[in-house]
Formats: sequence, structure tokens, C-alpha cells
Amino acid sequence: MSDNNFKPFVPANTKMKELTLKSILLGCIFGVIFGAATVYLALKAGLTVSASIPIAVIAITLGRKFFGTTILENNIIQTTGSAGESIAAGVVFTLPGFLFLSDGAGADYFNYITILTLAIIGGILGTLMMIPLRRSLIVKEHGTLPYPEGTACADVLIAGEKGGDFAKTAFWGLGFAFTYAALQKIFHVIAETPGYMTKQVNRFFPSANISADITPEYMGVGYIIGPRIGGVLVAGGVLSWLALIPLLASLLPADMIATQLVKIGYLANLQTPGGQGNWDPATHTFGDYASAIYYAYVRQIGAGAVAAGGFITLLKTIPTIISTFKGSLGAVKSSAANTTGEVPRTEKDLSLKVVLLGSLGLVILMTILPQLPGGSLGQKLLVGLLVIIFGAFFVTVSSRIVGLIGSSNNPISGMTIATLMGTCLVFIAVGWTGKVYEPMALVVGSMICIAAANAGGTSQDLKSGYIVGATPRNQQIALFVGAIVSSIVIGLTVKFLDRPTADMIAHGVKNHAIGSLYFPAPQGTLLATLDIGILSGKLDWQFVLVGVFLAITIELCGVNALSFAVGAYLPLSTTLPIFIGGAIRGVVDYKKKKDKIETSPEEEELGKGNLFATGLVAGGAVAGVIIAILAGFDSSAEFLAKLNIGNGIQSALGEGGYYILGTGFFAFMGWYLYRTARK
Repeated sequence: MSDNNFKPFVPANTKMKELTLKSILLGCIFGVIFGAATVYLALKAGLTVSASIPIAVIAITLGRKFFGTTILENNIIQTTGSAGESIAAGVVFTLPGFLFLSDGAGADYFNYITILTLAIIGGILGTLMMIPLRRSLIVKEHGTLPYPEGTACADVLIAGEKGGDFAKTAFWGLGFAFTYAALQKIFHVIAETPGYMTKQVNRFFPSANISADITPEYMGVGYIIGPRIGGVLVAGGVLSWLALIPLLASLLPADMIATQLVKIGYLANLQTPGGQGNWDPATHTFGDYASAIYYAYVRQIGAGAVAAGGFITLLKTIPTIISTFKGSLGAVKSSAANTTGEVPRTEKDLSLKVVLLGSLGLVILMTILPQLPGGSLGQKLLVGLLVIIFGAFFVTVSSRIVGLIGSSNNPISGMTIATLMGTCLVFIAVGWTGKVYEPMALVVGSMICIAAANAGGTSQDLKSGYIVGATPRNQQIALFVGAIVSSIVIGLTVKFLDRPTADMIAHGVKNHAIGSLYFPAPQGTLLATLDIGILSGKLDWQFVLVGVFLAITIELCGVNALSFAVGAYLPLSTTLPIFIGGAIRGVVDYKKKKDKIETSPEEEELGKGNLFATGLVAGGAVAGVIIAILAGFDSSAEFLAKLNIGNGIQSALGEGGYYILGTGFFAFMGWYLYRTARK
């Protein structure tokens, strides 16, 4: 139902600067920064947070104070910049899967040009498909689809126009995170992963491992997602690392674990030392039993749980999917028929011809480009058609769902899994089986993931524009520009982070950092696992099915199975600090409730705690990217090594004392976040 009485902040008849060179350039800069930060965060934690609000906050401060931007220019800045975050999430969740296909069948496609091409195509597809949907979903259902992030972002822009000062807290969080990251990753005053693991010979609890990557970005993410989701995430980690791994460690001999690692490619053979868990063929033992069991068995159980959790999430939204698709088709027909008369500035979209010709152009590009997988033009043409068909459907679904529950809860994993499995079944139907077709199936799944992620972000941006009185056509152009520019840097960031540093090599990482404990890339690994399982039949289904029924059990208990499954798949060192951030948010909320302080969701988004946490996420992730890039060059890596005083501190305090010191710094950051949130 449309809200006919709605009046935008900037009336339709007002002429104001909007799509200007400075707004596009500033948006591209923010898109590059937050896109790179999202790549880092998604590879490490398998999670992302919305970039629209922090970009809007920063745009208000920098734009108005230094560049004299209008509210509509600030809206273009955040619209252009947020495209980078959405596309980065889609890229990182899927394209690393190329590294894990059968016998390295897809590793050749994990190159910069292919990543860049797929990122641009997926990003453009997500924006293209949203053009005909804007009027039906954003305008006609303004009163029923809140688009929470988009509404909050519009509130930031309007409040900033009225003189609100939000950026100080976010910038302080950025500075705090940068300082903390320098102490941790450059000077190594703060331990990166304090932990404790029981010995394998422990009679009661062998190889139980509790650890935490005590970084600012994880604490910030935890605060933003809150105690409920953070608790469910860490519960999955507790099951894996403090229940399943000690149980399997007490039951399985080392040779059996090593044989399983050889089978799935994490160990060359039983005579070669190293691999995951640091196998010693002379003594038939592992240096790290917990890691060996995690890679041999628990990751496959976690993969099955994530797949089932994604499907369950998707099944729960089927009524919404059906009604959305029917309603959107009718709205597109009516809007195509009603094109007469003068169109107000705030209702001017790009033409439907752009959508049709753009979709056709994308199919042609996917058919003729040599860097995309496919043995013939016919095979590539089928891939292109499947991308457009699945894209039109799931972009519609994605936009409607984020309108109801927000981008953070968008079941993109379920949509991607459904797309990949549907594509594999189509391939089997036409007789395409085996490892040669695995990269082609992954391309379809990755395109839909990127398109659906970008469509969700685009919807929030268009909602912000509708509220403030932007010109939709200008926003749509800005989104295309942001998608292309951000993709250039996203691909570079992915490739840089995939290069093992000297420290990683010393810890057994060889060719690719992605897929290791440093950058687990859980969603990409999962997609590759399913791809192989359907087309090649090499999957250990007994472990996957354990994960499937684990997810079903958790869902039947009334707990979100997907969040729990992601926690079970990731290392506990990732989910534990996120939970701590969520616990701090829980204490803050409890104190507010006790003091009878009531805030709306929009006010909560703009609260000091959320803004400081956003700064921690952005600052920590960006610092991590910069340091990882510097460590990739020999000259700068040598300079960074000279600044490392961690070994001296560890010698003076001992390992336990060094860990306690790091934990103290992390506790101080948590206290400061709590203190800021309570102001």
C-alpha cells in the first residue's frame, strides 16, 4: 500500500546540486575504503555490517565542512560508497570457492581479471534489476516496507542538514581502532590470539581449545549485532571446539586423522610432514590436534549445517517470495503502461530500455569473454541465461526481504545455495557432470550472490533517496559508477590478502592464505563443497548430513540455525570476541532498561555506542588491510619486522604473561566502548 501523503525532505520542484563530480569522487573513495574493509572482515569472520550509515555520517562532516555539499550530494556520496560494501560481500562469500574445487579445477579462475569481471557484472546486474522494482517496492509500499538501514541513513542525512553532529564519535572509534591495530599488528605489544589448549594426552579433556582474536573489528561487529546473535554464534563455536573436537580426539588415532586430511587435500601424504595440524610422520603425531580434527571432520560438519541453515531460512521466506514476485510483475506491467504525462524529478528512473539492453549486454559479455569458464559459446550462453533468470527472481526476493527485516538478516546464503544446486541439476539434466563444469556452476552462484547483495544495498539507498527527495535516476547512475570503481579495488584486496606473508608461511600456509585459519572464507568453502558433491560425487556425505541434522535440531529448538551453523563452522577464536562485543551491548541495553530510557530503532542506530562500534569495525578492518598489503612487499615487510617488539615482551613476561597483557588491552577497549555507549 502506498503512502500518498508522504512528502520528501527536499520537494520535487526544488533545484539543488546532486550528481556532481565531487559527490561521485568522494563516494568512490568511501566505496574503495569500505569495500576493502568488508573484504577483510568477510574473509576472516564470514560476516559484514552495513556501510551506508557510517559513510553518511562521514559524508556529512567532511562534505559539508570542506566541500560545501548539499544533502542530495551527501546522499549520492553514501549511495556510491555503499555499492562497494555490498559487492565486496558477494565477492568474498563466493569467489574464493574457485580455490577449493576438485583437483584445482577452478584455481586458474581465481585471478584478478576474472574476479574484477564477475564483480562488475554481478554489481551491475543487481542495480539493473532494481530499476523496474523501485516504484512498486520503495514508493507504493512506503508505509509497509520500512527498509530499516535506508530509513536510518535518511535520518542521519536530514539531522546533519539540521546541524546534527554524529561524526565525532565514529571518528574517535576509527582512531582508537587504528592505534590498537598498530600496537597489535605492527609493534606486537598486544597478542593477536591469546588461547589455551589442553594436551592430547590429557585423560579427561584432550585437545580442547579456547582462544580469541582480540581485535577491534570483532568487538565492534559483536556490539552492532547484539547479544542474541552473538550468543548463538559463539554457541556453535563452543560445540565444535569444546565438544566435538575433544570427543573425536579421544576416539580417533592420529593415523586415521592424517589419512582423512590426505583424502580431502590438506596433507600431501602420510610420509610428508606439515599440513593442517603440523603432522609428524616420524612420531605419528600432530603438533596441533585441534586444527587437524577441525579440518579433517568438523569443517565438513559445519558446511552441512550452514547449507541446511541457509535452506531453512529460505524456506521460511517462501510465502514472502511468492507474493513479492507476483506483486512485482504486476507493478512492472502497470508502470510500463503508465508512462504518459510530466514525471516529477523525484520519480525519474532510468528507462526500462536500459534494463533490457543492459541485461542482454551482460549475457553477451558472459558468452564471449575468454576469462570466464566454459568450453564453448553454447555453454557460456547457458550460464549467462541462468544468471539473468535466477537474478531477476532473487533480486526481487532480496529487495523485499531487506525491506522487512534489514540487510543484515538477508538470507543471501540460502539464495546462493539454492541457485548453485539448481544450476548443478540443470547441468546434470543436459549431461554435464565432472570437475570441468564445477567452475561454471560456481560462476552462476557467485553472480546471484553478488547481485542479490547489491540489490539489498541498492534498495536501502533508494529508500534513503525517496525520504530525502533525491532523483532516482541520479542514484542509479551513481550505483553503476560505485559498482565499477569499487570492483577494481575489491579484486586487488582479495588477491593481496590471499598472498601468504612470511609469518603465515612459517605457520604452514603455502600457496593461498584464503582458506587457512587466517582467512577461513567459510561461505566460499561451503559452495565449493556442494559444487563438488553434486557434480563429482567426492563429498563425505556422512559428515555433511551430521551437520544438516544438527541445524534441523537447532531450528526445532527455536534458535536461528544459520547463525549457529556459521559459528560451528568458524574457529572459536573468531566468534568468542564477537560474543564479548555482543555481551557489552547486552549490558548497555539492560542498564538503559533499568534506567527506563526508551529509544527508537532509528535513535539506537545513531547512538554513541553504535557509532563508536562502527568506527572500531571500519578502523580495525582498514588497518588490517593496509598492514596485510605492506606485509606483502619484501622491503616494507622487513621494515615492519624491525618494529616487532613482541618477542622481547614475550621473553620478559612468558607466553602466559604476554597473553594476559593482550587480554588486558582488549578488556580496556571493551570498558571504553561501554563507557562511550552509556554517555
